[in-house]
Amino acid sequence: MSQKHTITRVIAREILDSRGNPTVEAVLYSNEKSATAAVPSGASTGVHEALELRDKDPKRYLGLGVLNAVRNVKEIIGPKILGLDPKDQFTIDRLMIDLDGTPNKSKLGANAILAVSLAAAKLAAVLASKSLYDQLSDGKGVTLPAPVMNIINGGKHAGTGLKIQEFMVIPAGAESFAEALRMGAEIYHKLKKVIQTKYGKQSVNVGDEGGFAPPITKTSDALNTIIQAINDAGYTPGKNVYVGFDAASSEFFDNGAYEIDGMKKTPDELIDFYTDLTKQYPVRYIEDPFEQEDYEHTAQLTRKIGNRVNVVGDDIFVTNIIRLTKGIQLGAANALLLKVNQIGSLTESIDAAKTAMKSQYAVVTSHRSGETEDSTIADLAVALNCGQIKTGAPCRGERTVKYNRLLRIEEELGPRARYMGMKAVKETLV
Repeated sequence: MSQKHTITRVIAREILDSRGNPTVEAVLYSNEKSATAAVPSGASTGVHEALELRDKDPKRYLGLGVLNAVRNVKEIIGPKILGLDPKDQFTIDRLMIDLDGTPNKSKLGANAILAVSLAAAKLAAVLASKSLYDQLSDGKGVTLPAPVMNIINGGKHAGTGLKIQEFMVIPAGAESFAEALRMGAEIYHKLKKVIQTKYGKQSVNVGDEGGFAPPITKTSDALNTIIQAINDAGYTPGKNVYVGFDAASSEFFDNGAYEIDGMKKTPDELIDFYTDLTKQYPVRYIEDPFEQEDYEHTAQLTRKIGNRVNVVGDDIFVTNIIRLTKGIQLGAANALLLKVNQIGSLTESIDAAKTAMKSQYAVVTSHRSGETEDSTIADLAVALNCGQIKTGAPCRGERTVKYNRLLRIEEELGPRARYMGMKAVKETLV
């Protein structure tokens, strides 16, 4: 008869994320065993995201402190989950959601709830003597994701005048995750040399997610620079390496029009702009092509290019089943960006991923721009067999910790491991 384990102690603390801002870390104990989880934070956030509770005390961390969220874990959530079995994820998450009682977790804070939710999952894995991906998938998680690596930053991540927020490289032609990571890292270093040559040594500073932030203002210049780096690294754009971008278009949308590359464009003109880019470059990934309420034009673009491009919903869906279901019904996008802190619990995140997959939507597990050393999303990507992960450039510890975790998972799985590779940019398309 298996021993029943229960949560015996809950603590929480305020720690710093990769931008030097406070975030919540929770530690759950079952007697002498424990597990720790920390919560990330976004810069370009959708208006429908679950609420990240901040203290707004100007005397501490410029108002960004999270002591109230920490207190909610210690004084409200903690006492209620003592005695529960950490492997009963649904019960724990449902209890916290009910304790909060608001549509967007604004009472207790999504950051408080998520820290406990993730820590519970990790504690369950510890107690079962399993890896987290194995615990979450009941042994069925074996797929290593193709990395969608942000290597040039724009928008809110850089401040250079480049409107599109992220430009990614996707080394899909590799035979394994380890090889894909090596390809991506090589391209990244070649890109640094290309940028130095074109724009000077002062132009290789990096943005929030480790990508370079050169003085580029035009979309085509960013893509051309990446294509040159791919070639310089000895790879072939459109054959074994693809490119993508996160438009984060709500950030350059105003009064019905989009201002990009020095021009104002209507939604229909923006459709043509994106379509032309997919013809000129090996683009297989476009995220948030329209502002976060525009299901109609997102659906139009999906109908036009969705047979060859992952049209990915981030701000439009915010990992929320209600918004995702609306998108599926309208045919808006063909992929979900999965961000656990957008919805605020592991259960709801996994439910959103499964809802997407049932409708043949691809799922891309994603980090946030303000990250921590927590590598949970690496295990989550494998557990869900989702096939793609977006966790920044191969640079900065809060990014590489996820990539390094995936290397270890691939090694641990051994012959059972499969790398999604080209299927990530082809078979996932609808």
